[in-house]
Amino acid sequence: MTSPAFARVADAPAPPSWMLHGLRPLARLVVASRYDVRVTGAEHVPPDGPVILAANHASNLDAIVIGAWLMPKLGRRIHWLGKKELFAWPIVGWTAAHGGVHPVDRGSADLEAFRLAQRILDEGNILFVFPEGTRSRDGSLQEARDGLAVLALRSGAPIVPLGIAGSYKVWPRGQKLPHPGGRVTVRVGRPFRPADELPAGTDRRTAKGLTTTMIMDRIAALLPQSQRGVYGGATPSADPAMAADTV
Repeated sequence: MTSPAFARVADAPAPPSWMLHGLRPLARLVVASRYDVRVTGAEHVPPDGPVILAANHASNLDAIVIGAWLMPKLGRRIHWLGKKELFAWPIVGWTAAHGGVHPVDRGSADLEAFRLAQRILDEGNILFVFPEGTRSRDGSLQEARDGLAVLALRSGAPIVPLGIAGSYKVWPRGQKLPHPGGRVTVRVGRPFRPADELPAGTDRRTAKGLTTTMIMDRIAALLPQSQRGVYGGATPSADPAMAADTV
């Protein structure tokens, strides 16, 4: 029998229209009343086909900003992977189930998450990933895991890097409620396929490490120097998305 987690992604509950047209504006209204949120470069996300969005993760506010600000600009549903315990929470669980979040059992997360992520991409959807795997404690980039690199190389899906700046100042890890006031900026870079940029003849193991570094360097280049952490040597992006802030 097929596990619900591996059912066809298209069969997952679609967000009801009232949720899309009500909760997102409500979230924007509540967050925007206290914080300055800006998104640049959304036009770089391909309008169709499989896409991996890869971003740094430093705050619970990250997912709210991506869902309420970036997703409406794309006109496409974003799919996420989330711990199955999340779905047991009142209200939050229902919202997750209808908002593109797919449950993963952390006890077997590596294999299950990979298969589910591959299925999401095979069906031509957008998959959102935090390569670090968990929130940073100080807002700076941590050493990333190689899971996304393997997925990108096997699927061939383009990766779009995102840099989320300032969210950790607003709602740092370990704090129950966010601070009042502050700015959060999301910068979206240009899509790329790691396989196209690897040296010819690179073996699988080496390719995995090089791809992870490549992805994180692209994310780091979209962040202020203070948030680049272990990827602090990244060259600042010349992407037009960095040139101006627009809401």
